[in-house]
Amino acid sequence: MSSSVATATTTQRRAAASTPPPAKEQASSKDDFFWTYTEEPHATRRQAIIKAHPEVLKLCGPEPLTFPVVLGVVGLQLFCAYALRNTPFLSWQTFVTAYVIGATANQNLFLAIHEISHNLAFKSPLANRLLAVFANLPIGIPYSASFRPYHLTHHKSLGVDGLDTDLPTSLEAWFLDSVAGKAFFATFQILFYALRPMMVYNLPLTKIHAFNVAVQIAFDYLLVTNVGGKALGYLILSSFLAGSLHPVAGHFIAEHYVFAQHSRSQQKSDEKKSKEAESAPPPETFSYYGALNLLTYNVGLHNEHHDFPAIPWTRLWKLNEIANEFYCDLPCHHSWVKVIWQFILDKEVGLWCRVKRAEGGRKVGAAAEVPAHAQQPLSKVA
Repeated sequence: MSSSVATATTTQRRAAASTPPPAKEQASSKDDFFWTYTEEPHATRRQAIIKAHPEVLKLCGPEPLTFPVVLGVVGLQLFCAYALRNTPFLSWQTFVTAYVIGATANQNLFLAIHEISHNLAFKSPLANRLLAVFANLPIGIPYSASFRPYHLTHHKSLGVDGLDTDLPTSLEAWFLDSVAGKAFFATFQILFYALRPMMVYNLPLTKIHAFNVAVQIAFDYLLVTNVGGKALGYLILSSFLAGSLHPVAGHFIAEHYVFAQHSRSQQKSDEKKSKEAESAPPPETFSYYGALNLLTYNVGLHNEHHDFPAIPWTRLWKLNEIANEFYCDLPCHHSWVKVIWQFILDKEVGLWCRVKRAEGGRKVGAAAEVPAHAQQPLSKVA
């Protein structure tokens, strides 16, 4: 089996769409996204897996372990912030601690909030919202309330231009289409992911948004007045590094950027695989099967997560085991560090390498709506 995902070629990019894009979307150079007019693949694969293995539905539901893990990581970050309260902010001690411990911990909290956004910590939606606000505290900036509707829309509208805020805009892709530009993006990607959604569409201010902001401001104020500004500085630096040139930040790029269209399986001939690659749409989601999943709520199992977002992090490997025939031949990653390295240096990989749709999907509102996977049978969850 191949151990990594190779580069998609410009020719493959052009052949990726099932039908040619409209005239206004055509480009005379490689500077275009993978436009496709097919249904997103996860709903189709989910139905096929349920038909073949109906027992996977038993894996759905909350994971009680999430709550103590969140408590432990929040406690760890508060301990580090307190320990560094008298250490100069611009010191190697602060930076090393923030990079090694803080960034890993805050990325873990980012992904705890991701898990909680699917109501996978408690049965009660309110309990999940409150835990997300608590997990947000060491991040330093309120974002858990706004993340949820944007992220659920990402699931309901995968690749839909104007709805999926995980997609880079054309301006980003054009302006950062160079080694230096991609290095800048990879260094500051946490800011792109934080600011881009507001540039695409705005969410209405709701009670949970206001609560998230109020609690975070109160926490930051109490931390500064009782421990010191350096403690808050450490937490915010940790959040920045968690979405910068850090191994665990590789998942941001690895999940949906198209690096290749070849299969890990060597059972088919290279000639046959080449013909299939030219005619088939590119994969839209890539899983990562490496050790860093242990620190990141198994977010690397991203095909599995998109197929069944109602299955919590502790049971995604079980899903992969039960339905392995659906996953074993999908292209994947085995190193997030290599993903970042290749993304920056490979001229054939960049922000243009995303699959987009001109229409489809739906926006998930920010109000206290019924959880997405409670509105319909689990077999229909997007």
